Amino acid sequence: MNTLVNTDFKFNGQKSVYHGKVRDVYDIDDRYIVMVATDRISAFDVVLPKGIPFKGQVLNQIAAGFLDATADIVPNWKIAVPDPMVTVGHKCEPLKIEMIVRGYLAGSAWRDYAAGAREICGVPLPDGLRENQKLDAPILTPTTKADAGHDENISRQEIIARGIVDEEIYAQVEKYALALFARGTELAASHGLILVDTKYEFGLLDGKVILIDEIHTPDSSRYFYAAEYASRFEKGEPQRQLSKEFVRQWLISNGFMGKPGEKVPEMTDEYCDEVSQRYIELYEHITGRKFEPGCSCLPLAERIGRNVADCLAKL
Repeated sequence: MNTLVNTDFKFNGQKSVYHGKVRDVYDIDDRYIVMVATDRISAFDVVLPKGIPFKGQVLNQIAAGFLDATADIVPNWKIAVPDPMVTVGHKCEPLKIEMIVRGYLAGSAWRDYAAGAREICGVPLPDGLRENQKLDAPILTPTTKADAGHDENISRQEIIARGIVDEEIYAQVEKYALALFARGTELAASHGLILVDTKYEFGLLDGKVILIDEIHTPDSSRYFYAAEYASRFEKGEPQRQLSKEFVRQWLISNGFMGKPGEKVPEMTDEYCDEVSQRYIELYEHITGRKFEPGCSCLPLAERIGRNVADCLAKL
C-alpha cells in the first residue's frame, strides 16, 4: 500500500525532529518548522499498526485551507504547502494550553455532565441538558498540554493563577478562539455541516500571538450532518458524525480500547482502503471540493524530500 508511516529526512539546516502520533515535525535553523502529515492513524492514544492511504494529504490540505480562510482573524504559522502532505511555517513558542471550543454538549463534556458535573473548566451548565444539545452560546473548556500523560481540564482562573499563560495573552487567545469557531461554524454550514466542537493551539512569535498546528480537521474537530440533526436529536438517536469516530467504534466492536493487555484487531488492506475512502469523503464534505490525489510518480518520501528541499532553498 502506498502510505508514509515513517520519515527520516535530513534537510539543510535541520536541528531536530519530533515524531508525534501522526505528524513528524522538523526544526529548521530554529526559525522554521516542516510539519509532515504522515499516514499513521491513532486512536485511544495508540498508533495503529498500518497507515491509511491519503490520510496525511487529507488532513494537511484541510488544515492549510482553513488557516488561509481564517488568516484575517488571527495570524498563523503557515508559510507554504510545498507538498500535499507538508506544511512549512514559522517556529513559534507554543502556549501550554489547548483551547477547546464547544457549541454542543457532546463527547467528554457530555460524559462529565451525565456523571453529575454541572461545571466544566469553570463554566457553569444548567440542569436538564441532553446529549448533543446545542448550547445557548459556545463555551471554552481549555486543557493543559501535558509533556507526558493525558491533558487535563483547567479553568481560565487556574491558568492565570498558575502563570501558565499571562492574563493579557489569555484574553487575546480566548477572543481569537471564539472568533475562529464562529468562522468555522459558518464554513461548515455552507457545506451542510455543524461544527460541534474543536481545539485550537496558539504560540508566540516575537511576542505576538500566532495560531499554530492544524484547525478544523476531522482529527481535531467533531462535525454533525445538519440536515439530520434536529430529527435525530428529537428522537434521542445518535448523530451521524463526520470525524474519525468510526475508527474508534470499529476498534471497540473488536475488543480494543487501548487498555493494557488488549490487542489491536487485524487491519486488512481492504479495511485500510475503506478507512481511506472515509477520509476522502470527509475532505470533500468539509471543503466542498473534489479530492485530487498527490502525484504518485515518485515514492512518497522521495517526492516530499524534493519538494521540501526546493521550498527551504527559497526561504
